[in-house]
Amino acid sequence: MKRVAVISAALLLTAALVTPAQAALKVSDGPPTEYVVLYKEGADAQATRQAVEAAGGSLLKENTAVGVATISTTNTGFAAALAGSDVIEGVAHNRSIGSVPTTARSTAAVRKAIEARAVERAATGAPATTTFGKPGRGAEPLAELQWDMKQINATASGSHRYNQGDHGVLVGVLDTGVDGSHPDIAPNFNRELSRNFTVDIPVDANGAEVDGPCEAEPDKSCEDPADVDESDHGTHVASAIASPINRLGVAGVAPKVSIVNLRVGQDSGYFFLQPSIDALTYAGDHGIDVVNMSYYIDPWLFNCTDNPADSPADRAEQATIIKATQRALDYAHRRGVTLISAAGNGATDYTKELVDASSPDFASVPGEAPYSRTIPPSCVSMPSEGEHVISVSSTGFSKRKSYFSDYGNGYVDVAAPGGDAYDTPDNNRDLARATLGAYPKALAEERGELNPDGTPNVTHVVRDCKGSTCAYYTYLQGTSMASPRAVGVAALIVSRFGNRDRVHGGKTLSPRVVESVLKSSATRTACPNPPAYTYTRHLPNGTTVTDTHTCEGNRGNNGFYGRGIVDALDAVR
Repeated sequence: MKRVAVISAALLLTAALVTPAQAALKVSDGPPTEYVVLYKEGADAQATRQAVEAAGGSLLKENTAVGVATISTTNTGFAAALAGSDVIEGVAHNRSIGSVPTTARSTAAVRKAIEARAVERAATGAPATTTFGKPGRGAEPLAELQWDMKQINATASGSHRYNQGDHGVLVGVLDTGVDGSHPDIAPNFNRELSRNFTVDIPVDANGAEVDGPCEAEPDKSCEDPADVDESDHGTHVASAIASPINRLGVAGVAPKVSIVNLRVGQDSGYFFLQPSIDALTYAGDHGIDVVNMSYYIDPWLFNCTDNPADSPADRAEQATIIKATQRALDYAHRRGVTLISAAGNGATDYTKELVDASSPDFASVPGEAPYSRTIPPSCVSMPSEGEHVISVSSTGFSKRKSYFSDYGNGYVDVAAPGGDAYDTPDNNRDLARATLGAYPKALAEERGELNPDGTPNVTHVVRDCKGSTCAYYTYLQGTSMASPRAVGVAALIVSRFGNRDRVHGGKTLSPRVVESVLKSSATRTACPNPPAYTYTRHLPNGTTVTDTHTCEGNRGNNGFYGRGIVDALDAVR
């Protein structure tokens, strides 16, 4: 872990008042390192920049809306040099989210967004044998595969009959990107407002491959356009929210609202602090109505300010992540953005003491690696435990809480279908119990999942065609998939009850009202009886796993379902 020298506040203040040439407070030179610096509220902009420069930092990017800057420095004592500053609130390594691949990238290794531990795919190489039932009247061709939409009444005979959303309602997808050219996303994709707030990372500080060489990228660059997804996560999320009704593939919960790609995550599934803050402030400034955040801001799954297992420097870093993220959440909330986040896939109760051995999960300095530490309920995972954020747990086909979904009475606000491959009578894995969503064709080709004639050669990929236009879909499960379904319902609420947005156009509705309607229209769902529910999974390798989760609370509000399972039909009626 990091070891830094301590520089007194008095010395730092003196340094901040002298010229940059006089203020080289270096402990030692090291490789260029990026930090996120949080300014104190109300601090003079010139004073903050002088303090950063005096500590050996160079300004790369500044978000004046919330007082956050990205800094590059070769000073290994940079964070210590700013400790105790009158104008600096805190410093954190500009690190990203996810586990670091130790071998060449693969489909499983690169997915470390919040659903990573729960995503399971069918074995590759098997023929695609899925058969489709006859869709109902007015339903999309693959509607019979969308058990999740039936669970929340987001169907042709349900909510879509009354309200399909308003194109002026903007939904921001903070994720790995969105394939804006996908035929089942393109009609609702807002290219003009979409932005990319991050760049891919070739390797981490330990030399382990993260996103790989820039020249190996499809566009030969680490700076992706704002209409591509070189993972599949963001596209699947966008599809759940707003795939249009166009006689092709699937329909989203709100098939007429607009999708805005706010890319904050790497291809590998890492999500930086600074891009998340930038995307949230952008959403607040540009009239975005609802955002989906199916990830957590790392390198720390849980941020603790006083954990004895952490070094003082790491405690300070985690405190900075909490404060900086909350500032951005507050900024967006004040400007009319409804904030919705996945609850997580650790299968743990966030309101109880637990053990985390995954953090820090990205090496920003050589030798850094995760270690085990006890996590009390006072530690927080961001953004899902941030103020103003609606946290969503996942349900399976039978409406049970998904085996992987995190939970907790007072943590979960609502539930939504995110899949559960083992939610079957015999507890064997069934791909159809995951959720189906749009999948970039380029990824299917890159991963060798298509035959020469374009048909899938794996069971987890489905193709649907309308004339000469074909689109691809894949099965995923996780709270990452539950959250966008709740987001879709929230977008319908803004469409149904919102007022004209006189500043940005379209519609707007107070996040407090959206949250109230979302919760009051949810289907009240009681804890299991008995409340200690044991999950049994018969894994493909022949082993059996059991795990018991205890639900606390009552029918109106409990740790598995919060206020209930969201309901699109009741929300718009």
